[in-house]
Amino acid sequence: CGFIRDLTKEKAAQAALIAKNKELEINQSLVMSILDASFHALFVIDEQCIIQMVNAKSCEVFGWKRDELIGHNINVIMPPGIAEHHDSYMTNYIKTGTKKMIGTQREVTAQRKDGSIFNCKLGISETKESGLICGFILDVTTEKAAEAEILAKQRLTEKIIDAAFDALFVINERGIIEMVNTASTAVFGWSQEEFIGQNISIIMPPDHAANHNGYLSRYLKTGFKKMIGKEREVEARRKDGSTFPCILGMSEVDDLGSKQFVGFIRDVTIQKSLLLAQAEREASDSLLYNILPEHIAKRLKEDP
Repeated sequence: CGFIRDLTKEKAAQAALIAKNKELEINQSLVMSILDASFHALFVIDEQCIIQMVNAKSCEVFGWKRDELIGHNINVIMPPGIAEHHDSYMTNYIKTGTKKMIGTQREVTAQRKDGSIFNCKLGISETKESGLICGFILDVTTEKAAEAEILAKQRLTEKIIDAAFDALFVINERGIIEMVNTASTAVFGWSQEEFIGQNISIIMPPDHAANHNGYLSRYLKTGFKKMIGKEREVEARRKDGSTFPCILGMSEVDDLGSKQFVGFIRDVTIQKSLLLAQAEREASDSLLYNILPEHIAKRLKEDP
């Protein structure tokens, strides 16, 4: 006695299943290849904080092999002080649904296999259907070092500028003060905070102040330089309203199409007073020699 069963449909279903699995494997391989080409480290974790997937960049950045990361808690890449609390953060999110990090980008610190800690940017997203959480990590060590170098150079420049004996003003195309040095506050009486954001005309006598913006607009339109690149004696005004003679030297800085103007101002009140006193003395001597005999005038000058 024998039984015969038609397996055509089962074989077709099995073949379809094998083909589907093959397609999934190809798709997964393709996705993994794309993720491995990413410039950012990738971690995929489940609700228990266990790492399910990483890309090649993760291994490069953190120093672990892929199989050393898969199946381990994500806190292996976190510095002490954060690692021991991370699971509780996840538990709290699952219970309350309150998102603190998910859907945002934040700068944090991470830890490599060798224990070294570095600055990074972390972006987290969640896939509701699978319950998996995906995090991209960008190492910003180089950027931070570059920022620190720029900041150090900026501070050095500020110290050099503040060491100058002359008052310095940096203004933009609208005549707005963007930078001053310590000498400026000493000479004019305003604080740095009072200066920044104000029009440069506040340090000018009324007749010049009213026309300065027009001078600046005309230069920007025509390019004709009257003051830039030259030194000229002008009058300036202090916070208390008093005016004084000064030497003004101006230069222009063109930074990526945005113009700034730098002016150094030297108070010459003392020099002018000395020149005036010398002129008065010379005039007095001339008068003395003109109205008295030379020997008497000479004696009076030597022994007044």
